[in-house]
Amino acid sequence: MPDATPRTGFYPGTFDPVTNGHLDIIERAARLVDRLVIGVAENIGKQPLLPLDERILCLTTEVRGLARRTGTTIDVIGFGNLLIHAARSQGATVIVRGLRVVADFDYEMQMFGMNHHLAPDIETIFLMANERSQYISSRLVKEVARMGGDIAGFVPPFTRRHVLARLGGITA
Repeated sequence: MPDATPRTGFYPGTFDPVTNGHLDIIERAARLVDRLVIGVAENIGKQPLLPLDERILCLTTEVRGLARRTGTTIDVIGFGNLLIHAARSQGATVIVRGLRVVADFDYEMQMFGMNHHLAPDIETIFLMANERSQYISSRLVKEVARMGGDIAGFVPPFTRRHVLARLGGITA
């Protein structure tokens, strides 16, 4: 008899800002679980451009259509504790991570090792970025925006407006 327990995945990140690449991973991850929790890390050490509540608002707005399209419940929460504690508090049995380039792999393998040691009952799955978004990173998006470049191809419209407003109304 199949297990009737809904599968919950946890996709953590800073999402400063959420990019089209993040949304691709979210949509693909949503097809693998019954419920997907997007955990927005406070991560003040990275000195985020967007405050936590604004990043949560952007993600909540941007994933509405994905939730309808995939039929998966998608929740967005903020967290400031250990990833495994946040995942466990949401009932997640899977952590979802996106990989773009080889450098991501090195970092993610270290994180996987630490998380697996601390919580061997929570599995980690890696989804490769699609070819259209392998070069997109939140850091580069912010840099392009700060320099007055057009970020429309990298982030969804609602998020783009928030990024530009934070940068003092720069329009691109």
